[in-house]
Amino acid sequence: MGKHNEFGKEGEQIAVDFLVNKGYKVHARNYRFLKSEIDIIAQKEGVLAIVEVRARSNDQIIAIADTITSKKIKLLVEGANQFVIEHNLDLDARFDVITILKNRKIFRIEHLENAFYHF
Repeated sequence: MGKHNEFGKEGEQIAVDFLVNKGYKVHARNYRFLKSEIDIIAQKEGVLAIVEVRARSNDQIIAIADTITSKKIKLLVEGANQFVIEHNLDLDARFDVITILKNRKIFRIEHLENAFYHF
């Protein structure tokens, strides 16, 4: 596995740990439906959080959250809809982004709730 993929997996685990520490229950990781993949599906109280994780070792060229395209958002919505149907859930849902910036051995984590209102 390449270093990029290893850091991506490490970033997802950091995001899971972060959410659990904030009181979320993780329902699924790397949930797939057709062409959609959702990194983390978690719940806190009556809200289902569909979470895209973005991890980088630098943030010099473009902000990490700005790398999510409208096509990716559409796929996340399709996958989330399928997950809700499959599990017969009656919850409010929102789309979050967790960004993880690694600078040497220090991680900076940012949790953007309702991240796609800006698109």
